[in-house]
Amino acid sequence: MINFKNVSKYYDGNVVALDGISFHIRPGEFVSLVGRSGAGKTTLVRLLVGEERPTEGSIEIGGWEIANISSAQVPYLRRQVATIFQDFKLLPKKTLLENVEFALQVCGKSMKKIRTIAPQVMRIVGLENKMHRYPHEVSGGERQRTAIARSLVYQPKILLADEPTGNLDSINAKEIIDLMLKINSFGTTVVLVTHNRDIVNKLKRRVITLHEGRLVSDQAIGKYLI
Repeated sequence: MINFKNVSKYYDGNVVALDGISFHIRPGEFVSLVGRSGAGKTTLVRLLVGEERPTEGSIEIGGWEIANISSAQVPYLRRQVATIFQDFKLLPKKTLLENVEFALQVCGKSMKKIRTIAPQVMRIVGLENKMHRYPHEVSGGERQRTAIARSLVYQPKILLADEPTGNLDSINAKEIIDLMLKINSFGTTVVLVTHNRDIVNKLKRRVITLHEGRLVSDQAIGKYLI
């Protein structure tokens, strides 16, 4: 599903962001990617979604070779690798449902399909009773649920969550992690990028640890070590 082979990324000639990273994530896994600020997590995320190309090595994601992917292919890659962030990125003048519908409109789906798919994913994330509210009318956790629903409309193979609980309190954070575990149970591969030690240690799932651009630990049932 995701295969990094001796991947390095340099900036400005000699700034090393990643140094010889290799790992394989199988379909259906739930993996936490951890490390301190500057460890290389952000660079790795950019590589996963095609924003960056590796300086050395190869990256294969569900049959896509990132080093050779064209600009025209990147949008299709990003529908298979759905990404959510800590700042939600919702359109404030659209309801929660309209935010989800808009993602389908952008990729040219018919109104018939939009009106079928969007309410379905809102039910999956538990927002069927709030989908006609606006982002400012709901909690941060509910805004993040909407962002997740928006990512699910493409039926992605991979959900890449980049610090998804960074702006949430502990209760809402737990609900978001529980939702990602639910999505993972459907067969979607989940990659959680986080610095939240408590969340990682409670998950008892695979943990990949980066430090100063290098992979220093890969534990099948891991903890946040650094």
